[in-house]
Amino acid sequence: MPSVPLLMSSLLLLALLSPAARGFSPRPLLRRSFQTGSFSLGAKAVTSPDDGALDGYSARKVFMFPGQGAQFVGMAEDTAKSSPAAAALFSEASSILGYDLLSRCVSGPKELLDTTACSQPAIFVASMAALAKFEEEGGDVSSATAACGLSLGEYTALCFAGAISFADGVRITQARGEAMQAASDEAESGMASVIGLDKGKVGELCERASEVSGEQVAIANFLCAGNYAVSGSKKAIATVREIAKPEFKARMAVPLAVAGAFHTSFMEPAVAPLKAVLETVEVKRPRIAVVSNVDAMPHSDPAVIKQILARQVTSPVQWEATMETLLEGGFEEGYEFGPGKVVSGIMKRVDKTAKMTNVEV
Repeated sequence: MPSVPLLMSSLLLLALLSPAARGFSPRPLLRRSFQTGSFSLGAKAVTSPDDGALDGYSARKVFMFPGQGAQFVGMAEDTAKSSPAAAALFSEASSILGYDLLSRCVSGPKELLDTTACSQPAIFVASMAALAKFEEEGGDVSSATAACGLSLGEYTALCFAGAISFADGVRITQARGEAMQAASDEAESGMASVIGLDKGKVGELCERASEVSGEQVAIANFLCAGNYAVSGSKKAIATVREIAKPEFKARMAVPLAVAGAFHTSFMEPAVAPLKAVLETVEVKRPRIAVVSNVDAMPHSDPAVIKQILARQVTSPVQWEATMETLLEGGFEEGYEFGPGKVVSGIMKRVDKTAKMTNVEV
């Protein structure tokens, strides 16, 4: 089993392929005020007087980027062969990382590609390569009105929006992957996907599992209605699996083969190393809105963006709220750039009429 799993792919397969999950109807869009952490969604988690420049953005055409778990051996082989621009990105990234990233994507081995330290820069570069090929073939990248990315994909969205350079994106995602792996190694923790409950019930399930086990578990990924991932100690995760169906009537609770309890306080040891690398890079105001995973809001102040990125590894991923916000903001079409179809699949779960185009690598 790889040391770091195909987290988002596993979640998507459960969301899209499970007969039980297919029977769960997405809930209507809403203006949300439910709590996550210490703030309410619908308000910015971090802000400043200079952070409102992108408020009121148009979500008409959104470029989206996948997160960790989308990687696969063979990724980007054809793209790098057919697109000089894509090949150049892999060459530049390899010089920064100190190894041949394209070779690792194309040939593996899978166990190495799936590690956080490798998969995070690999997906970042592969997604930017898909974007480069799209533009090289005449695709209109200037028409995007907003961008977003699933967890790791937020860095790709920021790079596309001009907030961080490609080279810095490679450095940050490598450091982020290494820091998250190190944090995972410090505690016996893990994740599980809970299918068939609304988020309120999943929250109650986590509270009960924490009470029974004496250890912590919490929602880590709000993906779409009926599909939420929880993170916590191994003992608490085992308790979630034991009580989810008999006590809370979940359709299933499936363990995820992940390195640790991502997007919870278990990742706190990763924050300081991530902050350290963020302090060394220049972050600019994005030219279009990039919707944050932390609060489903755009941020324009570079200092705030750095704070949000550091906070992201310990905060639940608000992807469901992000998709709803885009739909409420006039969404007409979306493009997913990079390996797999995770992001477009989730958007289709939230709104089956949503127009999505995949630009794979």
